[in-house]
Amino acid sequence: MAASTIKRIGILTGGGDCPGLNAVIRAVTKTAIIEHGWEVFGIEDGFLGLIENRIHPLKKTDVSNILTRGGTILGTSNKANPAKFAVGKDAVGMPIFKDVRDKAMANYKAHELDAIVVIGGDGTMSCAATLLGHGAKFVGVPKTIDNDLMHSHITFGFTTAVETATEALDRVHTTAASHHRIIVVELMGRNAGWLTLSAGVAGGADVILIPEIPYDIAVVEEYCRDRMAHRKACTIIAASEGAKSLHGRQYIAKTIVDSPDPIRFGGIAEALRNQLEATLGIESREVVLGHVQRGGTPCAYDRVLATRFGFEATKLLEAGQFNRMVVVQHGEMTSVPVEEVADKQRLVPRDHRLVVAAKAIGTCFGE
Repeated sequence: MAASTIKRIGILTGGGDCPGLNAVIRAVTKTAIIEHGWEVFGIEDGFLGLIENRIHPLKKTDVSNILTRGGTILGTSNKANPAKFAVGKDAVGMPIFKDVRDKAMANYKAHELDAIVVIGGDGTMSCAATLLGHGAKFVGVPKTIDNDLMHSHITFGFTTAVETATEALDRVHTTAASHHRIIVVELMGRNAGWLTLSAGVAGGADVILIPEIPYDIAVVEEYCRDRMAHRKACTIIAASEGAKSLHGRQYIAKTIVDSPDPIRFGGIAEALRNQLEATLGIESREVVLGHVQRGGTPCAYDRVLATRFGFEATKLLEAGQFNRMVVVQHGEMTSVPVEEVADKQRLVPRDHRLVVAAKAIGTCFGE
């Protein structure tokens, strides 16, 4: 399809929410209307809205004054995969899945959409990839506080989450020092340690535990013991929710069987606190930041990055470069095929320069 034939586009936000989603929606909608004269339709709650035909027009006034708002005005869902959609439960309570891609595509065609701007992480891009062979056209925008999308060195939402987590670590330092405690702070990130690594360094954490570097609890214990022996006021441990021990253990809070990404990590902070307190005899506490890291207004950097991503997405549409995701590589905007992002994660290399720098100033990674 030639770029000049575009008349209508859709926008959806999938997966977990994060700061900057509304900034992208605003940038795409306003650029599409003002620069190109296209009609824009908002798809509610990610691919769920496409499946259930909850699609409505977006005007410039609908996206005015949303730049600074957290969350997404369109809503989102991390369960609605058109290729494997839960339609009910069987006799033992297990979900019954059905392929509803034909239904999603029928709604796509009924609204005469020429393409959809899909804003999300690897799971959302995976859902988009399942529709490529059914006639859908997409342009992806990388969103996640985990910063783990392949081929993009930064995703919007990440910097705001780092700032939120860093502020929490700053505040934990003062109370930990006052009571001479060990405090374990649990951060998000799934199987990627970018958020914990960056916030841990910025927040001066003494111990940083990330999934990519399996930790030896004995090493962590000895490190804490040594700090107290040298009259350090406290010890702060920044632990990624998906951090794993040398034996490969990860702490799983629950499994959501009808979700494309069923594993929900959680519990490492409590487990480490209990073990360290019992072994060392040092009063310890745990703090779980949880969804605080996802919420709130985006920082200035993420507002700018999200606006740039939204603009670049419309340029791909204009050029007829469909089924690609906008990415940042070496500080420059470019794009890659959606299939190269789907079902993949960009992890922290063990020899990453920030890991090396942190080790050089005495930070323990449990090795």
